[in-house]
Amino acid sequence: MEYLKIFLINSALLITVAYLANLIYKYTLTYAPVPVKKASWVLLAIFGGWISSCFGYRLDAHVIFDLRFVPLIISTLAFSQPFILILIGVGTGLTRLTFGINEAAVAGVLNLSILGFVCAGLCLWMRRSPASVVNKGLIVILVVNVVNAVNILVFGVIPDQVYIMKIMPTTFPAGVILSILFALIIRDFQLDLQRTGQVVRANELLSAQAEELHKNKIALEERAKQLMLASQFKSEFLANMSHELRTPLNSIISLSQMIEENDNLSSEETTEYGRIIYRSGSDLLSLINDILDLSKVEAGKLDVVHEELSVSEIPDLLAQQFNVVAKQKGLNFSIALEDDVPDVIHSDPQRVQQILRNLLSNAFKFTVNGFVSINVRTAERKEAEVLRRWIVFDVQDSGIGIAAEKHAVIFESFQQADSTISRNYGGTGLGLSISNDLAKLLGGFITLSSGEDQGSLFSLYLPLQASGHEAV
Repeated sequence: MEYLKIFLINSALLITVAYLANLIYKYTLTYAPVPVKKASWVLLAIFGGWISSCFGYRLDAHVIFDLRFVPLIISTLAFSQPFILILIGVGTGLTRLTFGINEAAVAGVLNLSILGFVCAGLCLWMRRSPASVVNKGLIVILVVNVVNAVNILVFGVIPDQVYIMKIMPTTFPAGVILSILFALIIRDFQLDLQRTGQVVRANELLSAQAEELHKNKIALEERAKQLMLASQFKSEFLANMSHELRTPLNSIISLSQMIEENDNLSSEETTEYGRIIYRSGSDLLSLINDILDLSKVEAGKLDVVHEELSVSEIPDLLAQQFNVVAKQKGLNFSIALEDDVPDVIHSDPQRVQQILRNLLSNAFKFTVNGFVSINVRTAERKEAEVLRRWIVFDVQDSGIGIAAEKHAVIFESFQQADSTISRNYGGTGLGLSISNDLAKLLGGFITLSSGEDQGSLFSLYLPLQASGHEAV
């Protein structure tokens, strides 16, 4: 009966240790790294075995009966890692030496060390066995108690007959029953820890989802803002386009009607009206071409044909088109080619001229006094970590300039640096967008250096080598 009382006291102590460990885990180790949790469990199991020995039944000065093997059983059911079980078994056995080094203590060290290896083997068996958790637990408890009894018979200092006849009939069934009860209690603790862990993981998941939803909300708000701005820009574009289309159309219709209804017009008046009609028709055609080019670019159907382009002819072509505009506005217009510029490059002559016309048209449009210039040079520049040679067309003016925060915006469709620009200077805002898209199709790009009221420098970069594509 005395053994049963001691075993019950051992069970109460182990339950107390387990409860305190549960509290410590819940409030301190829940968020600890996995290695820290495993090390804490090993130390706790060894401590549980030691505290069980402290309050064990002392048969004499050296022999102690207790439930120090129960933490090893619980560890086998809780941790399916053989090495940890061996550590717990050997560590618990070594704590027996704290009560004195003698034959009984050495037997205790051997007993728990052997149980550690037995539990490691049971752990490997549990991984492969299809048996239920309950059956596995009962088998582990029974095997550990049986091996413990056998070890006491083999290594213990108590005579075999005394142990078998007087001690084992009480300690063995009591050990099995108390191990089962303790395992059930610990199982409940373990389930509570699992529920706590699930709640923690659920909270972490909810927090992550809430953060993701917040990011998505910000992205949607930003997208809605962009859509609203795009809608606003398109509305302004349509209003500007309506004005730009009506102006030349009204001129053509009115002057044509005047010519038709008035037979008394002089030849000078007729010539002047014809000149105005021609200029208005050209402006109208330019607008329509811009719209068509933009549609083709967005649809991916704009043809780009690479062939030989005479760089030396470009200054003459541009001079013919813009010298008159420069004289009318009183601007100094200059074109220069540096010495290292090749005579011929491979690109699309029509599209290159279209880009340069757009850049020069803008330069003249937004420059009231000063100069407009174009300089052709070569340069080396890295693109995608590759150093390449480029031919560069610098179009510079002393006009109104563009604020730094508007540099990226002006290359987008339907957008200008200022929504009032179209009313002050005319135009639809499509020229730079089309030029930028054409430059990309030609394998190049356009850069901008400008400041408000400081003029602008647009640089068209084209590769000196053919891209290898005959059409895009």
